[in-house]
Amino acid sequence: MHHLGPIALAGALLLAGCVTASHDEQAARRQVQAVGDALRPRGRQPDLPVLQADSPLSDDLRYALLNHPQVEAAYDDWRGAVLAIGPARALPDPKLTFQADLTDTVTSLMPGFMFEFMAAGKRAAIAGEATAAGEVARRRYVTAVLNTAAAVKKSWIDLVALEETRRLTQQMADLADEAIRFSHAEHATMHAMGSLDQLAQQLNDAGRLRLEIADLDDQRSAARARFKAALGLGREAADPPWPAPAPLPVTPLPDDAAFWNAAQAANPQLGEMRAMVAVAVAEVAVEEKARTPDVGAGLMADLKMNPLLWRPLAEVSLPVWRRKIADAVAAARARQDAAAARLRAEEIMTAAELARMTYRVREADRMLAYLDDTALPNLSQSFASLSAAYATGMTGFAMIPDTQKTILGLQVERVAVVREREETLADLSLLVAGEAPAGAPLPANAVALARP
Repeated sequence: MHHLGPIALAGALLLAGCVTASHDEQAARRQVQAVGDALRPRGRQPDLPVLQADSPLSDDLRYALLNHPQVEAAYDDWRGAVLAIGPARALPDPKLTFQADLTDTVTSLMPGFMFEFMAAGKRAAIAGEATAAGEVARRRYVTAVLNTAAAVKKSWIDLVALEETRRLTQQMADLADEAIRFSHAEHATMHAMGSLDQLAQQLNDAGRLRLEIADLDDQRSAARARFKAALGLGREAADPPWPAPAPLPVTPLPDDAAFWNAAQAANPQLGEMRAMVAVAVAEVAVEEKARTPDVGAGLMADLKMNPLLWRPLAEVSLPVWRRKIADAVAAARARQDAAAARLRAEEIMTAAELARMTYRVREADRMLAYLDDTALPNLSQSFASLSAAYATGMTGFAMIPDTQKTILGLQVERVAVVREREETLADLSLLVAGEAPAGAPLPANAVALARP
């Protein structure tokens, strides 16, 4: 029975080192586990959507989010930061001690153990700092998901727009060739020397259009490489099915107030900055706890004595270097002020970017309204009048393909306007955390995301 006292002391010391995880740490672990189950179920890559040329954009987005190494790397960083919370709040490892007294023989032989303890508030502060760092990593993971989704959408827009532009440019080239054939026939039959200048201009136009088609083919190759990379596929991987040619959709633009409110609440960069401010606040709390002494306690037993001789051990740190502690606290507060200033600067830049992007979208809307409501209808009416006049012999054939090429040129310009508009909206969606498909591997409390 006389051995129970030391054993009870050892058990009490062990229990003193057992501190359960905080609510925030438990919630972070559940989030990491839930996202991991979607991103890497049973430690393996999940079943990816089967992509087809006519697959909706949401399939491409989901494929990229489940396959891209950038998303996986950000998740592993987040998971590592959350797993680091436990070691941060834990006590240092216990120590085995040994002491012996020697003369001609061993007069005492005293093995033992030693525990070092921090005040509960200090350990809570260190755990709070690690938890805040885990939140920064979570925000960076969400940013990586949204960046990947935005890259997929923009590369998809590029491909679809290039295909449509090439189709229209090929039609213009065909019309140019038709006009050249007509001029050759006219020159051969009518011997009209005045038509040589017109023929030379038509040949120049046809050559320029062929050059544009070659440039578009090169642009398409580069756009396909970007789309493949956005899906998380390496150069050596098989090419995915390329998106089928289709008219680019025109996404409605919410009002400025709605965009700003969404950016304030959900902008991933602002969220990361706020989390970094929380890390700085937690760091100040840790430095302030340095004024609290740490203690150590242990027990040794002399195995040469009968009965056993028990020797309790104790030690206390002495935080007497007040200037060092004060400087460490001041440095932590300076970093906190810097983090808060960076957050304010990011809010200012976000407001400016929002204004710039919404202006570009509204400018594109005005151009689309002009093309759809004025320019294209007027040219179509002119083309109909010319066709009718040519049928009655009141005008020559040359003006008909020229008018058709002008119409096609405006349609090419319209595709370019829609392309720039939709890419700007993709950047806006990233600004307000609004671009990710249903089923994206995101934390449960991430902002609600618009579906494409």
